[in-house]
Amino acid sequence: MTMTMDELMKVLDMQEEILQFTHFTNADAWELGTMIVMEGRRRGANVGVMIRRNNGQVVFQYCDNQITPYNEELMKRKSNTVRVTERSSLKLYMAGTRNPESIKQMTLDPKEYVALGGGFPIRVEETGVVATVAVSGLGQVSDHDIIVKCISKYLHVDEVPRIHAM
Repeated sequence: MTMTMDELMKVLDMQEEILQFTHFTNADAWELGTMIVMEGRRRGANVGVMIRRNNGQVVFQYCDNQITPYNEELMKRKSNTVRVTERSSLKLYMAGTRNPESIKQMTLDPKEYVALGGGFPIRVEETGVVATVAVSGLGQVSDHDIIVKCISKYLHVDEVPRIHAM
C-alpha cells in the first residue's frame, strides 16, 4: 500500500514528535551509533553513521569498509541540513518533492546541505535539538528508517509509525 504525500508528511511529523530524548550525552551517542551500525550489519548492509552536536563536534562516527568519501560527505551535508532546519532531511526532501520552489527559497548551499533522507534531529524534551544523526549507504528512505528504528529501540518506544522503502 502506497502512502500519499500528506500521509508521509504526517508520519514524519509524528516520528519527530515521539522520538525525543530526556537527555543526550556522548555515551548516548556511542550507544545509539553502535546500535545503528549493528542494525546495518543485521540487514546485510554497509553503512556510515555520524552523530554530531550542534557545535559541530562529532561524538560518533563509523564507516563500514565499502563506505566511500562521498557517503561521508553526504552524512555531513545531511547533518548540516538537519541542524539548520531542526527537521529530518527526509521531511525536507518530501517537502521539496511537493513544492520544489520551497527548497530553492531556503538558499541552502548544495556544497554544505542536501535534501535527502538519512538525517534526523536529536531533540531533548524542553531543550530542543541538540545534535543530529546521519546515515548513508542504504538509500535515503532506508537510511532514515534505520535511524527511526534504532532511536525507537534506544528510547524503548514501541509505537512509532515507520516509512519503508518506496
